Amino acid sequence: MDTDVLVVGGGLSGLALADRLAQQGTDFLLVDTQDRLGGRIATLEVDGAAFDLGPTWFWPGQPRLAAQAERFGIPVFEQYAAGDLMYQDQTGAVQRGRGYASMAGSYRLAGGVGALIDALAGTLDSARVMTHTALVSVQTQPGALTATLTQSGAPRTVTARQIVLAVPPRVVADTVRFEPALTDEQLQALAAVPTWMAGQAKVVAVYDAPHWRDAGLSGDAMSHRGPLVEIHDASPMAGGPFALFGFVGVPADARAAHREELLQLTRAQLVALFGPELGEPRELVLQDWATRPDIATPLDRTTVRQHPRYGLPTPLSALATQGIHFGSTETAHDFGGFLEGALEAAEAVAAQLARAAHARA
Repeated sequence: MDTDVLVVGGGLSGLALADRLAQQGTDFLLVDTQDRLGGRIATLEVDGAAFDLGPTWFWPGQPRLAAQAERFGIPVFEQYAAGDLMYQDQTGAVQRGRGYASMAGSYRLAGGVGALIDALAGTLDSARVMTHTALVSVQTQPGALTATLTQSGAPRTVTARQIVLAVPPRVVADTVRFEPALTDEQLQALAAVPTWMAGQAKVVAVYDAPHWRDAGLSGDAMSHRGPLVEIHDASPMAGGPFALFGFVGVPADARAAHREELLQLTRAQLVALFGPELGEPRELVLQDWATRPDIATPLDRTTVRQHPRYGLPTPLSALATQGIHFGSTETAHDFGGFLEGALEAAEAVAAQLARAAHARA
């Protein structure tokens, strides 16, 4: 099979790039290892309401996300932050009205970020999209690249002029073989790029009523006891069901070994913070991204404590001359790691591909 551009990774960056290529009339093939598109973006659906299990927010000053929402008619609303906050110290003691709403002023998409994934996917010809498909190796040849794939375990070969790796650099280092091999400097550069939030886990608790709002609480909470260390209102733009979500402060290995105990402790914590009504959620879902080898590597199981300085490392940029490009959010210079960064990366790679096509013409 031949194509001009092989896009590896069907998350937001890969989909946004494929959308641009489709608009330009460029021949492309988009592949992803999962059985769905979206990558680190996933939603829990309950009675027509969508709750983000991955990234949730964007902010003023991030124009690409806002433009895509406007383009597809996806309503934007502010993160709910009205009411008192809750604080829990290391002993489990709870105080009301201490702290600040850390996500106040941030924006969310109606229907969750998955609504944007669905909208972008809807612009593509399904014949150009392959799920259950993993990239195994890339062989560089004069004038072309040969990619070896496995689709549902069966081998396939694709020849392309350009290959865009819209997956985390560390995942590339762990899963893709290059012929000729990458230099030690390039391999080290791949491994040195942390995958933002890949070591994180998130719990979503869904309820028929917003009990915390009824009690004059915002749904925001900070805890030094856990298992949830930071909690926010995750309810939809209008109507119900309603929800809270929290980031889990338990290390990845302990989460994997004590999953059910962690959920039981989460129920108890929600009751302690917000009242007895929260002891029986309709749904209580733990999304542990650290368990996904297509997203998190062993290096990512250690939580990143502050936002890294992202951008494409210089040793990797040289591969563009061979037709190999990197396009995950971690390669974005200005908004690396964020949803906006995924769109920024897609924009930058699209410009690189256009320049390469112009040079060949």
